[in-house]
Amino acid sequence: MRREAFVFVCYSDFAGQVRGKGFPFRELDARWERGVGWTPTNIMINCFGNTPVTPWGGSGDLILRPDPAGLVELDFGDEGPVERFILADVETLDGSPWAVCPRHYLRSALAELGAKFGLKIRAAFEHEFTCVGVEPRVGAAYGIEALRSIGDLPEVILAQLDAAGLEPESFHPEFSPGQFEVAGAPALGLEAADRAVKLRQIVRAACERKGLRACFSPLMRKGGVGNGVHIHFSLEDRDGRPVTYDPAQPEGVSEIATRFAAGILAHGRALCAIAAPSVISYERLRPNAWSASVTNLGPRDREAFIRICPVSEKPDADVAESFNLEFRAGDAAATPYMALAAIVRAGLDGLHKELPAPEPLSVIGVARLTQAEQHKRGILPLPASLSEALTCLESSGDVLMPEALRVPYIMHKRAEIAELADLPSDEVFARYARAY
Repeated sequence: MRREAFVFVCYSDFAGQVRGKGFPFRELDARWERGVGWTPTNIMINCFGNTPVTPWGGSGDLILRPDPAGLVELDFGDEGPVERFILADVETLDGSPWAVCPRHYLRSALAELGAKFGLKIRAAFEHEFTCVGVEPRVGAAYGIEALRSIGDLPEVILAQLDAAGLEPESFHPEFSPGQFEVAGAPALGLEAADRAVKLRQIVRAACERKGLRACFSPLMRKGGVGNGVHIHFSLEDRDGRPVTYDPAQPEGVSEIATRFAAGILAHGRALCAIAAPSVISYERLRPNAWSASVTNLGPRDREAFIRICPVSEKPDADVAESFNLEFRAGDAAATPYMALAAIVRAGLDGLHKELPAPEPLSVIGVARLTQAEQHKRGILPLPASLSEALTCLESSGDVLMPEALRVPYIMHKRAEIAELADLPSDEVFARYARAY
């Protein structure tokens, strides 16, 4: 049977879904500049495949312009054709970045971080997902039996991640039955987000080739264990030297990193609307769920909003190189570009305002404070719902998200809430499990 090599040009949208158009692979050289046609309203498609609202209607034309660094080729040998996809920028017809493009949103934030403060951000996204179609032994949390239940899937995933240049670092079973975590090495700003988008698609493709399905839904069922996306990050100067660590400062967080973190904490409630943007995301963001519930900076605390990660205490360890902070309130309903961009813009606000250093406090330490003491330290509870988070985002003005992007994004998310409003809880969770 004759086959024509095919490539899919795509981007990650408001719903964290990867959409685009394809053409014969032999045409790619001619498409680097010309791209492929797109339309503004496509970004308003929600995670359920519906477009209940749009500010553009059927008008307008855009271009998806492929980025050579975004090409991925998945070759599973005799188990099917080679799959090719390539990440793209969304541009206007004159070649300018589209103001609503998530990738442009991140690029702009990174450019400001570099121009105004001489800083770069290095990040890594840890993804948790549930493998649907396996029945691991009850009690196999973090156990080798959980790995046996999926056969050679870890080897297949790691091989494809490596072939795509994602530098895989870990794959292991998680707490919930059928739940796993996969992570790659950190990379600079835009590449880190590109890697996160690629990783999700590689994991999905590998699972499908094995007759399984990877589900990245924030929660599979009410009361269950959540699938989070933890974003590790550190700051570097223009020459690539790490500047996040200072042994003379509390918990080793340098002054500039502390101000950056202070901005993230100050905008933490609004950040949730971007990093945890589904209705069910807020079932994860609660106490005693190994997820964030308040806007605290916590040393080695897996329930902190920003966790100060542990480092080797051996005498010869290069602590500055490995020292990093971890944003723990995100999930895969968010596109990585928007989550990282919002973190950077919040951090920028902390740098601009030279916000005072937050006191590092574990969640246990926070609980010992009265509500008034917490408020005095700027420690606030995270929103209880997506609607509340969106209200916080609206109130933040242009600090986290420029108006051209913020208005359609909030419209998109408010419509998602309305679509689910009359459904029973079980059906809401089931819909997200099917979507992600």
